[in-house]
Amino acid sequence: MAEIFIRQIIDDLDGKPIDTGLGHEVTFSYQGADYRIDLRPTNADKIESVFAPYIKVAEEVSSAGKARTKTSTATKTSGSGRSVEQLKAIRDWAGKNGFDVSPRGRIKAEVIDAFDAAH
Repeated sequence: MAEIFIRQIIDDLDGKPIDTGLGHEVTFSYQGADYRIDLRPTNADKIESVFAPYIKVAEEVSSAGKARTKTSTATKTSGSGRSVEQLKAIRDWAGKNGFDVSPRGRIKAEVIDAFDAAH
């Protein structure tokens, strides 16, 4: 006896079928609760455009104890939420603008604030 199992993923927002390979699993947190939603490309684009202005001004927080798949080795961020390249740019700028910063370790908040204000 032969059996064929077909797995059809449905868009959680509009109830339409999602074509194979085109689904977007979107995960997000709000008010301390974690959510997951399966979306077609059209609805995934909509949620991304709505979230974009909020994400742009929000501070990314660490998810202690949760698997982090968002950052790769190439774009890994520090405890300050800034990439290695950003921290290097801050150190370079600070050195050229009279701030005393070490080549390694934590950069003082006042230096980061001055860099952000200048840029």
